[in-house]
Amino acid sequence: MPQQPVNIFEYEDIARQKLEKGHYDFIAGAATDEITLRRTRAVLDSIMLRPKMLTDISERDTATTVLGQPISLPVMLDPAGNHEAAHPDAELATARAAGAAGTLMIVSSHAARTLEDVAAAATGPLWFQQYLFKDRALTLEMAGRAEEAGYSALCITVDAKIKPKRERNIRNNYTGAPSPNYSQIDLTEHSWRFAADAPAGVMDIRDPAATWSDIDWLAAAQRLPVVIKGIMIGEDGRHAADAGAKAVIVSNHGARYLDTTLTTIEALPEIVEAADGRIEVYMDGGIRRGTDIVKAIALGARAVLIGRPLFWGLAADGENGVRAILEMLRDELDATMGMCGRPTLSHIDRNIITTTSPLQAMFPTQPQDNPRH
Repeated sequence: MPQQPVNIFEYEDIARQKLEKGHYDFIAGAATDEITLRRTRAVLDSIMLRPKMLTDISERDTATTVLGQPISLPVMLDPAGNHEAAHPDAELATARAAGAAGTLMIVSSHAARTLEDVAAAATGPLWFQQYLFKDRALTLEMAGRAEEAGYSALCITVDAKIKPKRERNIRNNYTGAPSPNYSQIDLTEHSWRFAADAPAGVMDIRDPAATWSDIDWLAAAQRLPVVIKGIMIGEDGRHAADAGAKAVIVSNHGARYLDTTLTTIEALPEIVEAADGRIEVYMDGGIRRGTDIVKAIALGARAVLIGRPLFWGLAADGENGVRAILEMLRDELDATMGMCGRPTLSHIDRNIITTTSPLQAMFPTQPQDNPRH
């Protein structure tokens, strides 16, 4: 019997072997040179923990709330399109896994199943992700469908207004099927490849002219609380709060749209400071360990989200694989909290982390002698 994977990286290894190359590269890849993708792990690893001993950690609690909704751990499921690329049960399996883990799933408008079918399969809370479309009636129609199906918030992605250059997809000539969530759109006219890079010259129904005033309009025009995904600077965090959003997700879209940005954990403190407690702040990007979660919370995130690991779990073992990944993160988070003397999430603060070795102050860099000739 094959050995069970013991961490998320091993789940990715299994997924790489099982998935078609085009699907794997679409999920794993990022924009152009993938510099930000590579830096993300390096930056998270460069943040060091400062464990505190002899505090009462006999009882530990990983639970929190997001927009008032209790979840059992501060890890939500990012909106990501076409889970069927990894498993036939697609988003239905993912939703069941999220409910079993006691957490929340944000369902992508690019899902391989309709938002209504995912809601029917879910056993936990759901938010729905969509865009600001050129057709404002379509924007409200999608939001209305989500509310009617029982979704409790609307997540608006704002960092995907320009077609990205993802070179792995170009080499693989990769395209994906349109989502059934858009079955009412005449795709012979619009022909948007919802799960892949849109070919040159193809009309895109997302609105490149959208501004913060459109968020203001949307927040007022429908009843679900609005969460903004794709914020990377403090100014946009303030705009989101001013426009009526209830939360933001610090995200660079998995480095899939623009390369050489900051990593999300580098951008997080600026946005937390700008939000000034007016809105909740979450973060995605590279979360693979319980220690990563602690670092994000220490820098002000209320919760984090995972994207690519969902596909690795699905590819490896369907619903059970996603559940296993969430339980791995829960176990690692619980252990890290205990070893750092933080029994609850509210006890995690910036004193728990550092990026500077004390040896740097003790042994400053000395000027080098001139080389001998």
